[in-house]
Amino acid sequence: MARVRLSVAQRQEELLRAAVEQIEVRGVAAVRIADVASALGVSNALVLYHFSSKEKLVAAAFAYAAEGDLAHLRKILGRRTSAVRRLRTAVRWYAPTGQAKGWRLWIEGWAAALREPALRQVSRDFDRRWKAELTAVIAEGAAAGEFRCADPSSAAWRLTALLDGLAVQMTSYAGSLGRATMLEWAEEALARELGLDRRALTGQSA
Repeated sequence: MARVRLSVAQRQEELLRAAVEQIEVRGVAAVRIADVASALGVSNALVLYHFSSKEKLVAAAFAYAAEGDLAHLRKILGRRTSAVRRLRTAVRWYAPTGQAKGWRLWIEGWAAALREPALRQVSRDFDRRWKAELTAVIAEGAAAGEFRCADPSSAAWRLTALLDGLAVQMTSYAGSLGRATMLEWAEEALARELGLDRRALTGQSA
């Protein structure tokens, strides 16, 4: 059966989705242009037409994954509810579950970024934008009097660092930490940053 003719944008998105999937399975170092092409039943030449090297394909794939994650974060943080509820939902979504294919992808990306300047730039930009989104909602909640936080930017940095570290532990050492414990620690950290009791954070009576 003949393949449906795609626009350039559609073809590139298809290639990026396949690249993300192959990186998750094989890792950045092992993945090849041929793996992405084979997954879609296209030629290596077609992949190289759109992305002239493996390095450019990998950097674009991580940028594609990052935009998807950021879009989901913005959806959570843009809901019509309190800043506390939005932040708790965001932390619980971002926190690793132990099954985290997405976390395996980002841990691979962090390691590869040590050697690949293009990927390092993607990772740095994603991290900066992620913290900026959290900072804005923390600042909003503090201004509205929902909680006290003198330095929203530092709070966002500390929360992100904790969650990233938990992700490395749970993804690299499966079974070393239970999901319930991980979520408890994440929520306790959020409550501390907001100057709240965890029971208030989770909606329970004080």
